[in-house]
Amino acid sequence: MAKQGFKPDSALLARRAGLQLSWETLLVVILALSLVAGRLLSDVFFTGANLSNVLADLTEVALMALPMTLIIVAAEIDLSVASVLGASSALLGVLWHMGVPMPLAMALVLVAGALAGLLNGLVIVKLNLPSLAVTIGTLALFRGLAYVLLGDRAVADFPPAYTAFGMNNLGSTFIPLPFLIVAACAVVFTLLLQATAFGRSLYAIGANSTAAAFSGIDVAKIKLRLFVLSGAMSALAGIVYTLRFTSARGDNGEGFELSVIAAVLFGGVSIFGGRGSMYGVLLSLLIVGILKNVLTLADVSSETLTIVTGALLLASVLIPNLAARWRTLREKRALARAAS
Repeated sequence: MAKQGFKPDSALLARRAGLQLSWETLLVVILALSLVAGRLLSDVFFTGANLSNVLADLTEVALMALPMTLIIVAAEIDLSVASVLGASSALLGVLWHMGVPMPLAMALVLVAGALAGLLNGLVIVKLNLPSLAVTIGTLALFRGLAYVLLGDRAVADFPPAYTAFGMNNLGSTFIPLPFLIVAACAVVFTLLLQATAFGRSLYAIGANSTAAAFSGIDVAKIKLRLFVLSGAMSALAGIVYTLRFTSARGDNGEGFELSVIAAVLFGGVSIFGGRGSMYGVLLSLLIVGILKNVLTLADVSSETLTIVTGALLLASVLIPNLAARWRTLREKRALARAAS
């Protein structure tokens, strides 16, 4: 029997597109208000040094949020990303301490990150287990490996040429050199999700994985690739983090998974999959980075920053769903009035 093409309901797609556009418009407004608030609260907000700090602090979260967007669009999740970052940082420190040349050490770390993602993907795909449960387990596993590698020690004697890349800006601009990696990856991931058949397959999988499979999409292979990609990007984030702070530690990146998921969901990506765009996530990353910076300039405690991140995460789940329910209720009422 010939496989039928996957044809989602056109009215549903139109409603989702409208909701997505509305959310991204709201994010633009929030971004503008965040910039105004930053200027009003601190005279140093718009200085080159401070803007450089905003972009630098976004670097690792953004590198992990890009593949996370693809994963959540496909109705999965990866909670182990920050632990892979920490394990990658620890592994880089161990390899350098053993005398492995830095380029080879970084290549091995990227391979190790991809293997960590492969482990996640194989367990999820082959055993048909929920990614939430699996990656909670590997979150602890990979963080434990990071502590096994370095314990409470730190490696800090990295080559100056590499740490200079992590700490310096592009020429006389306020753009940190590591942020160039983020910019390049953002272009690639945006094109991948928004302009390729692979991206359309992710939306189809997130909307209805069974229907996507019947349409000829290899759901298992695509999900496996997503987790491998997430592991490799988390390892890259670990390398960049290590070079930026000139220190490899087992606890590097602890808690970053919350910021990553908050940025993706606040960007309009549905936690249930099938909806969202990379444009919204990029806007969200800027908003989260600016808010964090503004609160830091206002001498707000780190505990309050965590509360704000959690509030954004909760709002990103509640607001789109409440808006969708309100729109559905309005449509039902309109139909009832037309029938009466």
